[in-house]
Amino acid sequence: MAKKEVLTKKDATSKFMQPMKVSDELAAIVGRGPLPRTEVTKKLWAYIKSNKCQDSKNKRNINPDEKLAKVFGAKKTVNMFEMTKLVSKHLS
Repeated sequence: MAKKEVLTKKDATSKFMQPMKVSDELAAIVGRGPLPRTEVTKKLWAYIKSNKCQDSKNKRNINPDEKLAKVFGAKKTVNMFEMTKLVSKHLS
C-alpha cells in the first residue's frame, strides 16, 4: 500500500502536470492559463481538428491558420512532432 501512495504523490508533481503560464498568442487558442502541458496539447489538437488545420493527405502535418501561425512562426507546414517544440516557447 505504501508504494502505491508514493506513486500517486510522484504523479501529482510530474513536470507535465504542473500548471504553466500561457503566452497571449497561445491563450487565444487554448484559453488563459495556468494550464498543464497535457491540457494545452489536448486543447490545441481540438482547435486544429475543429478548424480543419490538419493536412488532409498527411495527417501528421498541420497547416496553420492565422492564430496558429502566431504560435508556430512563419512555417507554412508544421509536423506534429515539431509542434511540441514550438509550443514550449509559449509556456513558462
